[in-house]
Amino acid sequence: MRSQPVIAIFDVGKTNKKLFLFDQNYNIVYERSARFLETVDEDGDACENIESLRLSVFDSLRHVFGKKEFCIKAINFSAYGASFVHLDEDGSPLTPLYNYLKTYPQDLLNQFYQTYGGQETFSLRTASPVLGSLNSGMQIYRLKYEKPDVFQKIKHALHLPQYLSYLISGKACSDITSIGCHTNLWDFVENGYHEWVRREGVDSKLAPLAAYDEVSKAAFPGNNYLVGTGLHDSSAALIPYMVNFQEPFVLLSTGTWCISLNPFNDTPLTVEELKQDCLCYLNYQGKQVKASRLFAGNEHEEEIKRIADFFNQDMIKYRTVEYNPEIIDRLQKRPGSKNIEVRFSERDLAGFSSYEEAYHQLMVDIMAQQIKSTQLVLNRSLVKRLFVDGGFSKNTIYMNLLAAAFPEMEIYAASMAQATSLGAALAIHKAWNKKAVPNSLIQLQYYSVAQEMSV
Repeated sequence: MRSQPVIAIFDVGKTNKKLFLFDQNYNIVYERSARFLETVDEDGDACENIESLRLSVFDSLRHVFGKKEFCIKAINFSAYGASFVHLDEDGSPLTPLYNYLKTYPQDLLNQFYQTYGGQETFSLRTASPVLGSLNSGMQIYRLKYEKPDVFQKIKHALHLPQYLSYLISGKACSDITSIGCHTNLWDFVENGYHEWVRREGVDSKLAPLAAYDEVSKAAFPGNNYLVGTGLHDSSAALIPYMVNFQEPFVLLSTGTWCISLNPFNDTPLTVEELKQDCLCYLNYQGKQVKASRLFAGNEHEEEIKRIADFFNQDMIKYRTVEYNPEIIDRLQKRPGSKNIEVRFSERDLAGFSSYEEAYHQLMVDIMAQQIKSTQLVLNRSLVKRLFVDGGFSKNTIYMNLLAAAFPEMEIYAASMAQATSLGAALAIHKAWNKKAVPNSLIQLQYYSVAQEMSV
């Protein structure tokens, strides 16, 4: 039997670690998952178990190489950002993989920003709010001043996607999607590393930048396959849309965070945008993407518990609640309904006649915040299409309210299998796949104020 050519993608999230095999038409033909317990760093803070992750990668590869029905032509990686692995001369990790939620020392934070122009000026140049450890470059800065002996031993500081690639290829490199995403490392004005990177000697610890589609030969035994350099997961998820759609669009990626991404807005960040949790990052082609964040998925999760308890309903009842324009109309005629500053958590549930009415009000309140957030990235851009993926794309109330809020735009609920992994596979398409990229990777459902239809 002839083996099927495939690409293997490691998709490493905070909770789930997955390996996918895609065929040449980008259908998933095999999936393998792993989960393992976190460990703690030297301060007792929870962090990724880097050794378990390393062993899991090798174990998964041995497993799929043993499947004779597949011929692995290439491997690539996507992983969460803000995560550095510090390697010594022998390629061994010098430190734990610190959690990006780890509390950052205030005195060191003050020292950094006072040295390099102040928070506002620095944040405008690096296109990111002040986020502490979530600005991953600050993790290296902290090592230099708190553990100078460890800092001196660093041969390569690799973001997690590039560390995974290094395990298989033996080649150390940096990637623009990881370096250019709220790291404090990249100067968006000069389009290069910020001056502090050189002044603090961090530049010598960073591996050379590689192109998104660059591949290397593998050092790990197996077939004659190629290895990609890896991508930051947020950038990887955008790639299928960039490949399939040429007209300007905004992607609203919904989950715990609802993130509005505009790859067609290259206007510099303003102080006001920064204050509203807006930032910029670099996509796989090195171009600016303006993004804004809203903690809407988390709010939804908290408030459906409160509604379910009050009306004595099952937690997942909201999934069966369909959009009802009459309820929306009734809610909007209530006094104070236009006040977008009122959050649902402040509302008295006794004022609603039913679970359905309360849930519609929750979605109205979330949408009021969503409109404000999405408009931050739409500002003066020529976008006419808005794609929604993730959990809220399946919520008819959310989608209809969004269509009503942006009547001048085409609003689509988008779905595809494993967008992040698919993006990592498409990034190195030319290296392993002689077929054309299919134009049916993304399924769309159109929403307007007047109608719904599938396309």
